[in-house]
Amino acid sequence: MAEPQTDVSRPSALPTANLLQRGTASQSLVDQNSAEYLDTIEEEWNKKVDLEVETLLDGMVDLVGLASIGDKDKFRIAQESFQAQTRAESMVRAANSLLSITHSMKLLLLLSDEAQIAHRRDTELKTVQEEKEDARAEVATLLDELIRRPDGNAKADNAA
Repeated sequence: MAEPQTDVSRPSALPTANLLQRGTASQSLVDQNSAEYLDTIEEEWNKKVDLEVETLLDGMVDLVGLASIGDKDKFRIAQESFQAQTRAESMVRAANSLLSITHSMKLLLLLSDEAQIAHRRDTELKTVQEEKEDARAEVATLLDELIRRPDGNAKADNAA
């Protein structure tokens, strides 16, 4: 019997596919413990920042080099103008990338700062426990007053 025809794609690995290589890279991240994983992520962020800062630095050096004063013909002036524009554009992209990285890091700090969250939780728990103890002490004193008043009133009635 023939296999039915469908429009569902059936993925198949090609001999030149890199599926296994990508899988082993992500599998190695899964196999790492928490500290190693965080160190790896931190190293990736550091590399991104270093790359963008290096791009900014190289751009500034090139712009200063292009700003030399001297005897230039029109072709040389146009060429340096184009080089300055491209360097400035790459510097703007690097600055935007750094801004994006900064924004992402702020969000990561705010959303995953477990130490700060734990500290706030512990502080709130301590405050609530202190309030609970104060309320218990107040209830105990009020209860003692209620229990002692009838005794005091009964003694006053017996004396009369």
